[in-house]
Amino acid sequence: MVLYSDRLLMRPVCQTDLEDLFAIYGDPETNRFNPAGPFPNIQYAESVMAGWLKHWNEHGFGVWAIATQKEPENVIGFGGLSLFQFEGKTMNNLGYRLSTASWGKGYATEFSKRALSFGFVELGFEQISARVRENHLASIQVLKKSGFRNEKKIQDVMDAPASLLFQISKTEWEASAAIA
Repeated sequence: MVLYSDRLLMRPVCQTDLEDLFAIYGDPETNRFNPAGPFPNIQYAESVMAGWLKHWNEHGFGVWAIATQKEPENVIGFGGLSLFQFEGKTMNNLGYRLSTASWGKGYATEFSKRALSFGFVELGFEQISARVRENHLASIQVLKKSGFRNEKKIQDVMDAPASLLFQISKTEWEASAAIA
């Protein structure tokens, strides 16, 4: 399913996105706040892509390749909704990563808001979560602008500092959409 926002086009990932995936996720700068660090090699990117494709096949949603509508052939990032297991509960998780050339243009917030709309309207989710490192101030701002609230600190990565768990319910999203 292809989605559009004011400036962005989001389409399900495909195998031909592998080089873009490795270029973005293999970049140390885009992984500054990721305790696992950048992807070490293309084989690792292949395994991640296989997992993303499997998620789409099993659930009918997942990670999109993100491009601008003006340059739809130029992938600027990846992001989507996926299932995340934490403390015995399944959560609907929002995640994204954009190329450094795309930073500071409002694309992450635009993507996040469109993904929330898709999750609540088309998929019927009642709640969506997002995890972010406590020192990743830019992503924290994106989540707040998208209507998320900081729920609590969680230990989601072994041997790494805690993350912040942000959440938004469908009711909260509907109320914030009515104001906008």
